[in-house]
Amino acid sequence: ILSLPWNIFTEDRIDIDVATKILDEDHYDLKQIKETILDFLAVLQLKKNKKSPILCFIGPPGVGKTSLGQSIARAMQRKFVRVSLGGIKDEAEIRGHRRTYVGALPGRIIQGLKKAQSSNPVFMLDEIDKIGSDFRGDPASALLEVLDPQQNNSFNDHYIELDYDLSTVLFIATGNMTDTIPPALLDRMELLFLPGYTSNEKKQIAKRFLIPRQIKENGLKPSQIIFPEKTVDTVIHNYTREAGVRNLERSVGTVCRKIARSIVKAKGAAPRKFEVKSADLAKYLGPQKYFRDEAEFKSGVGVATGLAWTSAGGSIIPVEVSCMPGKGGLKLTGSLGDIMKESAETAFSFAKSNHAEFNIHPDLFTTKDYHIHIPDGATPKDGPSAGITILVALVSCLTRRPVKRLTAMTGEITLRGKITPVGGIKEKVIAALSAGIRTVIMPEKNKKDLEDVPSEVLR
Repeated sequence: ILSLPWNIFTEDRIDIDVATKILDEDHYDLKQIKETILDFLAVLQLKKNKKSPILCFIGPPGVGKTSLGQSIARAMQRKFVRVSLGGIKDEAEIRGHRRTYVGALPGRIIQGLKKAQSSNPVFMLDEIDKIGSDFRGDPASALLEVLDPQQNNSFNDHYIELDYDLSTVLFIATGNMTDTIPPALLDRMELLFLPGYTSNEKKQIAKRFLIPRQIKENGLKPSQIIFPEKTVDTVIHNYTREAGVRNLERSVGTVCRKIARSIVKAKGAAPRKFEVKSADLAKYLGPQKYFRDEAEFKSGVGVATGLAWTSAGGSIIPVEVSCMPGKGGLKLTGSLGDIMKESAETAFSFAKSNHAEFNIHPDLFTTKDYHIHIPDGATPKDGPSAGITILVALVSCLTRRPVKRLTAMTGEITLRGKITPVGGIKEKVIAALSAGIRTVIMPEKNKKDLEDVPSEVLR
């Protein structure tokens, strides 16, 4: 009890300009997230009481969620504590054990405060979406009290059995997705979504942060090694496929280590400067691992290009339709999920019921079978956003008219032929551009999402 920081508070430095500078120093872009953080800091400056918000960063691995928390602590000059919640199954980990048990301990929250020696640290709850639950109770439910600004001013740890005021702690939770977080817990936090980085953003991050860090960590000097922009581009497209930048940093590290080894081997006879050229990457990183999605450059009948959103960013997906003599059956292949199969059936029914509008002879639906295939058969695909693409490919196949080349599309289709909005627009549009597509068709209601798309992509 005596070792807890009952009335010890660090003095907050809440200077919006300094905070902006620190956030920009540590992280490239993430404009919206930084704006929201600065809004909260401005409120703390005006309020003067120490009540802090509860934030939750949601985004794919490697986009900088944990390091954002460290930057906030640095900007406010608060102590920083991080607790990883991944795999915690025992409610006592949060609330402490009762003292009657052998080996009883206080919970992670109280232990964290003891470590910080301050009652108002920035407290990071990492991987909140990976909490388990079993017969020992549900730790996610124990967190409800911790993360509720109305209740956490009298948090009672079973071990110390005294109320502790947590309302001055700035809690930041992080997770990869919201699906596994209980709704009651989600409701208590302000959600901030971190999207994946575009290849241009990755290039800037590599130039400003990753390459200098890896050169230093591998015992080299900046004067010994040059990474041209073209090389960084090749690493991003040919050796990594991710939303964050972890593998990119690993690849840069591998190149640095190979160069360090050749310097050691040469015993002073090595060249003063190593320039890492794109052509040399196979020597350092092995053969190319990923191939860029390329759009079909010639128009084809029964082939349309759709857009998909994955955890590693966006990608393009060609949809192929072919017909053969039969009785009007529909076959779907390509490792499709239930929603995508239903989408294809809806598109097929719409084409069937509107055959007159499309100038399709009705006999085609009784004398032929149809096969819809979405390539890259080993990759599971799901979601409704390929509805429009499947319809276009179907009508193209039935009317023998080729689809306009270098055009991609996304949108969910209903039985009446309405196209409804879909998600992941930013990632999809960026993927379309890098695949060489020049026109993207999307639902009108998705117009609002274009605000997030970088201007060089829109151009």
